[in-house]
Amino acid sequence: MKTRYSFGGDEHVYVEIDEEMSLEAFFVALSLRNAVAAADIPGVTEICPANASFEVRFDPDVIAPDDIMARVQALEQAALSGERRLDTRIIEIPVYFQDPWTQETLMRFRERHQDPSGSDLDYAARINGYDDVATFIEAYHAQPWFVSMVGFVSGLPFLYQLVARDRQIQVPKYLRPRTDTPKLTVGHGGCFGCIYSVRGAGGYQMFGITPMPIYDPTQTISYLREFMVFFRPGDIVKWKPVDRAEHDRIAADIAAGTYVPRIAPVTFDLDAWNADIAGTNAKIMEALNGV
Repeated sequence: MKTRYSFGGDEHVYVEIDEEMSLEAFFVALSLRNAVAAADIPGVTEICPANASFEVRFDPDVIAPDDIMARVQALEQAALSGERRLDTRIIEIPVYFQDPWTQETLMRFRERHQDPSGSDLDYAARINGYDDVATFIEAYHAQPWFVSMVGFVSGLPFLYQLVARDRQIQVPKYLRPRTDTPKLTVGHGGCFGCIYSVRGAGGYQMFGITPMPIYDPTQTISYLREFMVFFRPGDIVKWKPVDRAEHDRIAADIAAGTYVPRIAPVTFDLDAWNADIAGTNAKIMEALNGV
């Protein structure tokens, strides 16, 4: 890994562990980010993590830019041999694939797409070598997904599937971004999946929609009362396909304040996962059986 340090304006230090956004780079970034937080460096006001990097915001009236840069760099060596286990949680997220809302939206923007003749799922299945959309959807939800960062839009998680690199599902973004994407769309661009936390512009392929809000600035949704953002880096997601009836039932339960997301605590061990991807994934997903 080739860590790169740079300044972002007058109040930020940007630390990029590696250009390749791998699990190894994520864990080093997490370890170094935690080391910076634990060091309690005077003048540090915020630390924002990303896929294989993080940014430190500091007050230049308290600490000089060169000094904060030196303090962060001095912590790197210890972080390189840091923790490779993460106590986290696995979350089941219901998804209505091929829903009418994203289908209507993607048809409005076909002229911006690589293949205007079909849907986003048709295109994704074909270029990834699947015989049909049903087989592609099965592959999409059969293995867990890792949340490597949250942001860009408030509460939006970036996820990639926990499979070997040569098995990653990859789909390019639209040729030109859309001006509209339904709220809670499950999208995919490159090797990353996401959930659009709010309605807005976007360029990711649209595969479905979840009835489960993940961002609530009013903090009135039952499971978002303590914090308005649902996801955090290191979360693991298991997609659960649902039909229209199940989607509407969950949406009604959320409106009534009775919906409880299925969540189980798990420990993700990077070395164990590298040694046995299928076995580790199965063990992680089994944690939801008792919920």
